[in-house]
Amino acid sequence: MLTPAFVIHSRPYRETSQLVEVFTQDSGRFTLVARGSRGPRSPLKGLLQPFTLLTIAWRGKGDLKNLTQVECPDHSLRLGGDRLFYGLYLNELVYYLLEAHTPFPEVFDAYARAIMALADGETPELPLRRFEFLLLQALGYAVDFEYTADDESPIEPTLLYGFERELGFVACERAPDPRTLFLGAHLLAFAEGRFDTPPLLQAAKRFSRLALQPYLGKRQLKSRELFLKRKASMQG
Repeated sequence: MLTPAFVIHSRPYRETSQLVEVFTQDSGRFTLVARGSRGPRSPLKGLLQPFTLLTIAWRGKGDLKNLTQVECPDHSLRLGGDRLFYGLYLNELVYYLLEAHTPFPEVFDAYARAIMALADGETPELPLRRFEFLLLQALGYAVDFEYTADDESPIEPTLLYGFERELGFVACERAPDPRTLFLGAHLLAFAEGRFDTPPLLQAAKRFSRLALQPYLGKRQLKSRELFLKRKASMQG
């Protein structure tokens, strides 16, 4: 049976093969061996590209199984310029944060929507923030955007709230780190899934970075490093 999948990462394996990290709709993230895929006459040559919705089949025992069939029902989605790095960022989140061999169908669907939105030219911050928020939910991290964590008071639009990761949001006019302060109106918008203004998108980005950091630990995201290098070279 063929299963929808995206290639998250690939690397050479032996003389003509590849180790391909895939993210599938039904079985989650795992590694497959694409035997002979780098050979000059391989039918897989050129198919195992990122940002392309594939349907695949595999077989084998143990953690490392063999890729046996690949079909490409849709054309490859081209991500150029900065959007390539945004796509790589999504791939790194999937690779580092989702447990292998665990289905995350809602994350798969959100990933597919985000890649499609990036390819269609949508403002990139919007699909990125939507994906990050849904990913946090899938990881089991739940924060209340409508009530304070200390006394369960309703969030007021005009007040400032400090973010404490282990608790949530508490009323706070100042904080040692201003990045942890959020306007109540922004939190209420997050509760509704709205990111429709530049200030909201900026606040959502700050929140996502704070909330995702413990999951990422000390890992340095390659996509972010490459993005900054590109910006520096363009300015230089």
